[in-house]
Amino acid sequence: MNEESSGTARYMYAVCRGLDAHALDGVEGIGGAPLATVEHDELTAVVSTVMLSEFGEQPLRRHLEDLAWLEPVVSKHDEVVRAIAASAPTAPLRLATICFDDDAVRARLREWYLPLMGALDRVDGRAEWSVKVVISPRSEGSAAAEEPALSGADYLRRKKAVAQGRLATESAAQELARSIHDDLSGRAVASRELPPQDARLSGRAGTMVLNAAYLVPDDAAEPFAARIAELAAGNPELLIDGRGPWPPYSFAMLEQR
Repeated sequence: MNEESSGTARYMYAVCRGLDAHALDGVEGIGGAPLATVEHDELTAVVSTVMLSEFGEQPLRRHLEDLAWLEPVVSKHDEVVRAIAASAPTAPLRLATICFDDDAVRARLREWYLPLMGALDRVDGRAEWSVKVVISPRSEGSAAAEEPALSGADYLRRKKAVAQGRLATESAAQELARSIHDDLSGRAVASRELPPQDARLSGRAGTMVLNAAYLVPDDAAEPFAARIAELAAGNPELLIDGRGPWPPYSFAMLEQR
């Protein structure tokens, strides 16, 4: 969209089908703006009004580099998507999907109609679960708990042994993570492996060897969660963190141009 120095636009959070009339009661959009819906055939887009001085093309580029601005926007976007997904099959949209007005929103719905209907069919009655597997820092560091080296050669030998021990630990953990992923994938409708997160972003100390998402039927959620707990209990050398159910970001989000 072209840059505007003033005026308003519509921010699109997600597209759904069969949204309950009261699903969004008490939920506000970005900046406290009221939420609204725009419809095309069976599709409903949930939107709110934003200022182009903040969400226009040029200011948005700057804001997306500013964590202090970005964090509350991401949080509010997710809050709205979760409220929608609790009531209806939902295709979350990419952060800061902006249209000039409701007519432009309807044009997007017409343009994306078939992909959206396919995405909603795929996730109807299902939710996303996230599982992260991390090598316990205790496991990684066990080889380093050595007596002080007596000489330079001793130091180098022990340093090499520590490196080899860590490599062996990581290799074994990756094999276990693959087994865990295969197990959980067999209990899900679909799965996706995602890039491992840096410890500074994930908040989990240690090396991440699996970061995966699983699309799980709602009526299988409890057994799926129980299986994650069993895997965590049976592999104490790993940190296995499973969370859900979540909106199906990994399975229903469209690649918008």
